[in-house]
Amino acid sequence: MASINLIDAFQEFKDAENIDRPTLMKVVEDVFKTLLRKRFGSDENFDVIVNAEKGDLEMIRRRMIVEDGEVMDPLAEIGYTDATKIEPDFEVGEELYEEMDIMDFGRRAILAAKQTLASRIGDLKKNVLVKKYSDRIGEIITAEVYQVWKKEVLLLDEESNELILPKSEQIPQDYFKKGENIRAVVRRVDMKNNSPVIILSRTSPDFLAKLLEIEVPEIFDGLITIRKIVREPGERAKVAVESFDDRIDPVGACVGMKGSRIHGIVRELKNENIDVINYTTNIQLLIQRSLTPSKISYMDLDNEKKHADVYLKADQVSLAIGRRGVNIKLACELTGYDIDVFRENEGEEEEEFDIDLEEFSDEIEPWIIDELKRVGCDTARSVLKLTPEEMERRTDLEKETILEIRRILQEEFEKE
Repeated sequence: MASINLIDAFQEFKDAENIDRPTLMKVVEDVFKTLLRKRFGSDENFDVIVNAEKGDLEMIRRRMIVEDGEVMDPLAEIGYTDATKIEPDFEVGEELYEEMDIMDFGRRAILAAKQTLASRIGDLKKNVLVKKYSDRIGEIITAEVYQVWKKEVLLLDEESNELILPKSEQIPQDYFKKGENIRAVVRRVDMKNNSPVIILSRTSPDFLAKLLEIEVPEIFDGLITIRKIVREPGERAKVAVESFDDRIDPVGACVGMKGSRIHGIVRELKNENIDVINYTTNIQLLIQRSLTPSKISYMDLDNEKKHADVYLKADQVSLAIGRRGVNIKLACELTGYDIDVFRENEGEEEEEFDIDLEEFSDEIEPWIIDELKRVGCDTARSVLKLTPEEMERRTDLEKETILEIRRILQEEFEKE
């Protein structure tokens, strides 16, 4: 057997399709040169020829023909008489090329070569995977859910590489089923037990940034830039954008006609509220915009301590703070300032803390909120001030629905 078909002999060769051919040929060549060194002590006078297309391997031994009795180096030279036994026409001074049969190395040596080749190809595949995903960090990919566990989800990409979406990188409202395709951003590549682990994320600001880039051509083309994104996954996000073209309204371009561009992103993020604001270097204006949807009366700034005291009318305070303090927390992250909220006209009797009904949109259906607003209830306390009987008489809501609404609102105040 002068040549060996690698595709039949080494199953790992079939799995190495994503490894470039020159690299694979070099690995195969190195493995068999090691085999030669173990048997002959050197591989200097041997050529290992790999045909990557056919999967063939040939090993050629080169020796110079010398006069009988003048052989100084048996690896590099062969006597005339021995050479003519191989081919009668040889003459002294010619070079003898002899094909070697791999079976002559013995079963154990061939098995060791196979194991070494499998190990080397495995390492190559790991390196290819690490490089592929290291170059794609921050990019969105689509993968299929293969297994759902308590602490993480296992996904497969188009080449059946395993990807991990940890619970900490999932939006709280995420629910996945085996076989469905989901989108996530490549967060990082870790090494665990010498194997690459690709970590995905749906909570990273980069995920929202890439979704915006897909939906808003002006961002993709570089006409609008995203200056900063802060998120409370599944609840609220704030995006500061800036336009390099005076003719383009960056906020309008990101939101789209009647919210057409932002709606798809909101659905992807499980109804996460997204506030898109126009970035400015005027910190006072930036703080004002970052506290949207509330309207600020005035503020006191301390630029050295990066602190802002913001004063609002009583009905705007709950909007500025937001449910569970999310709105003001994100405003602080976006601006880099510590923001304290105060009610305007402190001399007046202080009103109780209240929360706008819109902040409960993830738990209370929009049509119910609209029905409550129709009877003049636009905050949580205004609803709780009415008795269940009065609510039932004034609205089209059933008693069970009213009791459930009251429970949700009361629980929120108990948390606060």
